[in-house]
Amino acid sequence: MSNFVFIATSLDGFISAPDGGLDWLETVPNPEGEDGGFGAFMERVDAVVMGRVTFEAVVGFGVGWPYPKPGIILSSTMDTAPEGFEEHVSFATGTPGEIVELASRKGFGNLYIDGGKTIQRFLEDDLIDEMTITEIPLLLGGGSKLFGELAQSRVFELLGAETVQGQLLQKRYRRKR
Repeated sequence: MSNFVFIATSLDGFISAPDGGLDWLETVPNPEGEDGGFGAFMERVDAVVMGRVTFEAVVGFGVGWPYPKPGIILSSTMDTAPEGFEEHVSFATGTPGEIVELASRKGFGNLYIDGGKTIQRFLEDDLIDEMTITEIPLLLGGGSKLFGELAQSRVFELLGAETVQGQLLQKRYRRKR
């Protein structure tokens, strides 16, 4: 079982704007048929794990559940899916380790960990195995940072870097153990 991150950041390391918005992600067009490797990435995972705030952003997109895999939504306040999401998501609470165990009991192996706080919690518990980070050439100047403070440092090795769409820098890292 492995836990993966696939996320975009601004050049200054933010994953959302100061107002929490994600509109900045649309500053770079996504040409038809080119997804920056996200499709291939999704083939490697069995389920998506995200926090409530990220899930609410996904619901707000108005396109339904956008992933080809089921979702586990981490929330202590939400336990019912909005209309149209009922067949795609379930809700859970617990530590990252408990969530990994729950996912395993459900038959899920590799997990896509998404959302700033959720990623930070999994990093703190040393449960992120690989990260793909795509830098968008934009300075937000504030917002939510991808990385938070850690009690211990975590060493990752660079697996590769490539330019996507001629202007995005996509880097892949694996946890060095």
